[in-house]
Order: sequence, then structure tokens, then C-alpha cells
Amino acid sequence: MNKKIAVFPGSFDPITKGHESIILRATSIFDEIYVSIGTNAEKASFFPIEKRLEWIRLVFAGQPKVKVDKYHGLTVDYCKKLGAKFILRGLRTSADFEFERSIGQINKKLYPDIDTVFLLTTPEYTALNSSIVRDIIRHGGDPGPFIPEAVKF
Repeated sequence: MNKKIAVFPGSFDPITKGHESIILRATSIFDEIYVSIGTNAEKASFFPIEKRLEWIRLVFAGQPKVKVDKYHGLTVDYCKKLGAKFILRGLRTSADFEFERSIGQINKKLYPDIDTVFLLTTPEYTALNSSIVRDIIRHGGDPGPFIPEAVKF
């Protein structure tokens, strides 16, 4: 039997409770989930990549199905390298869907064996994103309610 391997790509700058929820829920669907930080040349990082990788490892330390990695280049090329047939994405809003649908369709054209799987964000995390968390941190607020307990600043 082939393993169902998914890649959950992102910057995770920082990882939020919304990310954590999507990944934990996806462990019942996939045999392995690679939570992978992709390098985006157009996006300057707030936290160093090694710190983000460390936080993700801490958050999922008790989850053997969750692997943590980083990659450069196209997500579909990374998926091919891993033997992953699924890209996992979380959806908060209809705007997320439109954006992710376009990327998913391009990825399918580039790598016909890949499928994008969308999980809806649970209602309590619909408004949450890493940009908001960074803004809270930047202005001296407490990000605690929005980040996993294992993430410490």
C-alpha cells in the first residue's frame, strides 16, 4: 500500500493555532505530513528560519506522522522529491479559496499526480493569520492566545 504523503507548505512566520489545528486534523487523513517552510524571495521573514523550524518541531513533538522540513524552489518539485501526492492547505475565507484554487490548478498542470486538499479553518481561527500575530509582537502585545503553547519568545 502506498503511503498518503502530504506537504503543508508555508512560511509559518510564526506558526499559529490555526496552522496547528489544520495539521492535527489532517493526521487522521494522511500517513505523513511534511510541514515545510518554503523560501519565498518576495517575502521577508520576521523570524529566522531555524527558529521557525524549531518551533514547529516543538509543537508536533508527540506527533509521529508530522515531519518538519524546509525547501527551495517550486512546491511541486519538492513534492516529487518526497513522493507526496497531496498539498494540504487551510481555508479561512472565500478569498483564501480563490487564491488557493488558482495555485492548486497551476500545481496540477505542473505535476498532474498532485492534488490539493483543503481543510476549512475552525470558526475560532477564521480571523487569525501570521501577519496579525507579527503585528501584535511588533507592538509589544501578548501573542499567547494565538500561538501554540510550545512557541516561546
